[in-house]
Amino acid sequence: MLTAPQTLLRERLVKALSVPAGPSSDYDLHPSPMAEAELRPAGVLAAFDRQGQLVLTKRASSLRHHPGQIALPGGKVDPTDTDATAAALREAREEIGLDPAQVEILGTLPPHRTVTNFAMTPVLGLIRGDFTPIPEAGEVDEVFRVPFSHIADPASYRVERRLWRGDWRAYYVAPFGPYYIWGATARVLHALAQRLAA
Repeated sequence: MLTAPQTLLRERLVKALSVPAGPSSDYDLHPSPMAEAELRPAGVLAAFDRQGQLVLTKRASSLRHHPGQIALPGGKVDPTDTDATAAALREAREEIGLDPAQVEILGTLPPHRTVTNFAMTPVLGLIRGDFTPIPEAGEVDEVFRVPFSHIADPASYRVERRLWRGDWRAYYVAPFGPYYIWGATARVLHALAQRLAA
């Protein structure tokens, strides 16, 4: 059964999913010829708990790709996955110990193209009942939660720049306390905030 905050949140998210929107990209603010590469499908889970908070992870600092970055649970679509939603649920179970049976899937946002050449599909869902995260050793350093009010407010996001591979790259950020939410995660959450505000 959904809590009162989740019931209201469900209505807002379902309405946001009905707002027309195209795909997003890490290249939205910085066009690049690298954007012509072939994409690999992936799925990430944007799941909100009983209090209406979004569950995010801090990737392990020892990882080869994106060490220490803030991310939605998820990963590439494996041959055993039926689609990006299945991949997102499988990865969420592996990374944070979330039982797929606890998740009510509301829908998906348009795919987001990453600089690492993934077509990343954000899957929106609600977590039913209590959930105590179990971070995957060696993959996830920390699991934390961000209030819906921060995620949904377009004013939480700003554009910053840094030098990357010899060129300046612009990207979205949405800092929250000690957590620096940026890159693809901030971009897809920014797209969600825009649809929520529409």
